[in-house]
Amino acid sequence: MPVVLGSDRLLASGRLDGLTVGVVANPASVNGELQHIVDRAALQPRVRLGAVFGPQHGFRAGAQDNMIETAHGADEVRRLPVYSLYSETREPTAAMLAGLDALVVDLQDVGARVYTFAYTMANCLRAGRTHGVKVIVCDRPNPIGGTAVEGPVLEPGLESFVGQFPIPMRHGLTIGELARLFNDHFGIGADLEVVRMTGWRRPMHWDRTRLPWVMPSPNMPTPDTAEVYPGSVLFEGTTLSEGRGTTRPFELLGMPGIVPERFAAALNAMRLGGVFFRPVEFEPTFQKHAGARCGGCQVHVTDREAFHPVEAAVAVMSEFHRQGPFVFGWRMPPYEYEHEKMPIDILAGSGALRSQIEAGLDGPCIATTWTDAVEAFMPVRGRYLIY
Repeated sequence: MPVVLGSDRLLASGRLDGLTVGVVANPASVNGELQHIVDRAALQPRVRLGAVFGPQHGFRAGAQDNMIETAHGADEVRRLPVYSLYSETREPTAAMLAGLDALVVDLQDVGARVYTFAYTMANCLRAGRTHGVKVIVCDRPNPIGGTAVEGPVLEPGLESFVGQFPIPMRHGLTIGELARLFNDHFGIGADLEVVRMTGWRRPMHWDRTRLPWVMPSPNMPTPDTAEVYPGSVLFEGTTLSEGRGTTRPFELLGMPGIVPERFAAALNAMRLGGVFFRPVEFEPTFQKHAGARCGGCQVHVTDREAFHPVEAAVAVMSEFHRQGPFVFGWRMPPYEYEHEKMPIDILAGSGALRSQIEAGLDGPCIATTWTDAVEAFMPVRGRYLIY
């Protein structure tokens, strides 16, 4: 059975007839025929488009860096205002929502707590509640499946734009399920409707959906990237390269001064499930270590069901710290609108990971420390599952 997206079901239902709507979208907001939701909504004879909103990287995802704000503008083809929700505001304002009956959110999440699109959605729910605008979330697949849950749970005091709620790093939810969890359990309280998909099953990874992959952000080029991202994104909180500036971001991990063969051999000796660490050298063309030769590994997923991306990435980080203690370092603030909290702490959701790496603990040992919090989260998560 093919996967039918929430956006297809919404537009076919006539539920928007007679309404003036805003759409929160970016280039990945397409259906199986690569038709964009804004174009499809514009063809609805009884629907009026009032505004378009873009998340981080912009409506057209043209901003490369993950901390470059995008400006408000206009869509010259569709003759609509385009509001940036990664600008001086990350929540729609009263002026932006003026005249709208509903705000339709159609964003492709990638299954990791720190991916900011989920918090753009949460901020839309808050704005909808405040200004009396209904929010309709069009559900989309979790590209790394909806069964596995892993990683540290965000602790109080470390909330940020890369983590607003106490959920694990790999949450195993769709964006529609996240909307229900945020709105109900975490008390946002908006007038929310989630339009479900049909044909998607929890064990399905992206390649089983038969849907085309369009980059949801500039450094998420393939579904393979999404598979490793819930762990490798932690490297943004270090001075090591997470592969930005290469064609394989988040799969290539490295830093100057590392001998690749020795490094990868140490990792493979751990025999972590579902992964092979291939020795590599690479030169990022931009961002950290641009133009410098970095030694490290490429993370190759050999068995998705056995692979634990957070544990694997923490094992890699720990090995970098062991083999290169004099060049390994933690990134300093600011990071994602936080000017005091350490980036690694808000990414991990806890200060514990930084201390554990510095103490020389290995990945499997560190992974045992988040088990209890994940288990406590599972009954809460279960109340909001749709599929």
